[in-house]
Amino acid sequence: MENKSPQGFDIELAKHKLKEQLRTDKSLFSKGGAFAPLLEDLINSMLEGELDGHLDEAERNIGNRNNGKGSKLLKTSAGTIEINTPRDRLSSFEPELVKKRETIMAASLEDKIIGLYGLGASLRDINVHIKETYETDISAAALSSITDKVIPLV
Repeated sequence: MENKSPQGFDIELAKHKLKEQLRTDKSLFSKGGAFAPLLEDLINSMLEGELDGHLDEAERNIGNRNNGKGSKLLKTSAGTIEINTPRDRLSSFEPELVKKRETIMAASLEDKIIGLYGLGASLRDINVHIKETYETDISAAALSSITDKVIPLV
């Protein structure tokens, strides 16, 4: 008997991984974590709901409709996950949960990066710390973009 959610979350596999990862203190939500598929399912479902709300009767009357999905990696404070952002035919859909071109979801992650930078840590040191703590890589361009927010304050 399979025990899966409609989106494909395998409860039995999650139970097995949960036991294993609790013993090793590994992140439960990072890629490969017991709850990563559930987190992905939740975010993807919420994005689908946003598109459904956007494609109201008025939008459909002007010919706008669902037009597939775009896949991207999203860095969260719990690790990196893959999401599928839905698109509309007229490209007027602007998701609120995960905005277009946004690859870092956790504001707390940005706050930690800014804090480390403010304390004098180099971009390389920050990248190593984020990798060790959150099991996710932040590109040099993303780090630079985030730390640029601090410069006007300094």
